[in-house]
Amino acid sequence: MQNTIFALKRQLVEVGKRVYDRGYVASNDGNISARIDDKRVVITPTGVSKGFMKQEDMVIVDYDGKVLSGKGKPSSEVFMHLRIYRERTDVNSVCHAHPPYATGFAVAGRSLEDCVLPEVVIVLGGIPLVEYGTPGTDEFYTPVLKYLPNHDAFLLANHGALAIGKDILSAYHKMETLEHFAHIAFVAQQLGQVTTLSSDQVDKLMALRQKFGITTAAGCVSCANDGTGSCSMANKTGPGATKDGKAVPCSSYRERDLIHSGIDKESLIKQVTQAVLEQID
Repeated sequence: MQNTIFALKRQLVEVGKRVYDRGYVASNDGNISARIDDKRVVITPTGVSKGFMKQEDMVIVDYDGKVLSGKGKPSSEVFMHLRIYRERTDVNSVCHAHPPYATGFAVAGRSLEDCVLPEVVIVLGGIPLVEYGTPGTDEFYTPVLKYLPNHDAFLLANHGALAIGKDILSAYHKMETLEHFAHIAFVAQQLGQVTTLSSDQVDKLMALRQKFGITTAAGCVSCANDGTGSCSMANKTGPGATKDGKAVPCSSYRERDLIHSGIDKESLIKQVTQAVLEQID
């Protein structure tokens, strides 16, 4: 067991350097952890740059957050990690960072749920935008819970990004894939168009997810280039996939977001118009 703990600490140090070197964090930002067993978790310390950590800096805690070993304090977001491990028994590592492009989308209030890159569809599906919560509190991670069963990567509104995996390297690689996708999506938007994969193309990719043993049901949005002018979720059971069981028109990001949030667009326009008229009266 000691060899396992030693190996996990070494991997946390190595991945911490990668996260720092790639500019996914600044100063002492971010936190990474790994499940040791059903009683203990090893996590990066608070107040230490991810690029300059040592194995002896790592902190071991139980599932109540009590420090079992380590000279420092665990990350202030340790309880988010512990809750994820409780909710997802298949997850053995959690990586939280602030990669610039992904965080840019999170600050702009934009998810990354479009079906654009085959590799992203297979590995991550869609990447939801999680509602804002105060860092270091239960309020921070509680909004993540409703997305947790079906997703392995998340944008955290006005904060950063979160990725989870079967091991430390897997969680880090998903963070890397998320940021790479965000960068490409940003460039495509600057060029004037983000072309999504068609529904048929996405169906084939989702079949590959199953072949590769990816069990999460995260779907992505395919819009207006399959000849139907419609926007549908590859995973029909996902949140906001359809309206009344049918694919719905998708003329813009904003309209799609209204659909996914369950807000009827015409009803919303009527409400706003009525409010304006009342102000005039």
